[in-house]
Amino acid sequence: MLTVRDAHARVIAAFDALPSEAVSVADATGRVLATAPAARLTQPPSDLSAMDGYAIRAEDVPAVPASLKLVGQAPAGGSYDSALKPGQTVRIFTGGPMPMGADAIVIQEDTKADGTRITILEAPRPGRHIRKAGLDFAAGDRPLAAGRILTTRDVALAAAMNLPWLSVHRKPRVAILSTGDELVLPGEPVGRNQIISSSGIAVAALVRGWGGEPTLFDIARDDAGLIQSRIAAGAQHDLLITLGGASVGDHDLVQDALKAQGFAMDFWRIAMRPGKPLMFAAKDRARVLGLPGNPVSTMVCALLFLKPAIDRMLGQPGDLPATRPARLAVDVKMNDTREDYVRSALSRASDGSLTVTPHPVQDSSMLSVLAASEGFLVRPAHDPARRAGDVAQVVDFGALPGGY
Repeated sequence: MLTVRDAHARVIAAFDALPSEAVSVADATGRVLATAPAARLTQPPSDLSAMDGYAIRAEDVPAVPASLKLVGQAPAGGSYDSALKPGQTVRIFTGGPMPMGADAIVIQEDTKADGTRITILEAPRPGRHIRKAGLDFAAGDRPLAAGRILTTRDVALAAAMNLPWLSVHRKPRVAILSTGDELVLPGEPVGRNQIISSSGIAVAALVRGWGGEPTLFDIARDDAGLIQSRIAAGAQHDLLITLGGASVGDHDLVQDALKAQGFAMDFWRIAMRPGKPLMFAAKDRARVLGLPGNPVSTMVCALLFLKPAIDRMLGQPGDLPATRPARLAVDVKMNDTREDYVRSALSRASDGSLTVTPHPVQDSSMLSVLAASEGFLVRPAHDPARRAGDVAQVVDFGALPGGY
């Protein structure tokens, strides 16, 4: 069986960044930049006042108090268009452009006004309270790099750069196919031998949170022809996710249906728990990732393999989720031949350090345990027995981008 890292490497190697598309800057939050946009203007466009007060020539106030003549004003959106002469001052407001010849601002609290006579009570310093032209950025600057996942802060910056449109990678279109006679959707009548299909809904939510566009197909019953037709439809997407039916039992029909459609099987088992029956297949430009049917196995494998695939299509590296150190709260036994992702509670100390407590029951059908967890304790294959207080590695759900 493949290791998790070997399987991950094979999956991400099969995907490239998708083409770009233009989106409104107002709709760009969460999208991934395909190209670094250039600012279309300089900000600020000229020297501006950072305070309400008076624009002066510092040399006119060699000592305080000093009296200057008020000759005009420069509000934000307006200007005083004459050069400031010796002994003159201009009333200026935050964001107002500096008059020609002025080199300092005296805030209004440090002045006294009497008609057109302004008494300066605080010695000015050249350059004080002035926002220089280009302080934020200059025309042609590219402060947002390609590959960046745009935050609301980035969108605000792009708008200030006078960019109505941004070039971003197209969202991956991901088809999701659940298979099995035993499955029914939430709210449908549940037969004696049936269960609720939760994995497809969960995967669709993950795809959406990770930047893709999910298409959730109807459940395919255990009929070879039906499954083949759904696979053919799913292959028109950037990625098809199948849920269940990927093993080699008499009722596991997905592998046979893929082979009948001309797909080449890359692998279908990996050395991990939960999630051993993971499958990956390809045909021309079509890619199929077969996730295990058990809902917790589905969720674990989605994080390790589906998210990196989506990341790659969005121009990202597609790395495995980062781990961080945590101290074990309890003793744990020696691990076997499979890398183990153990659902766990995490507690955080005031210094930010973590303590990890594995949940006592790890059955891969128990979504309640996953929902109650804050992370995975990651145990390598053949990891020796460890004692409480030993340092181990965890995946912290709170640090995962896009939700989990």
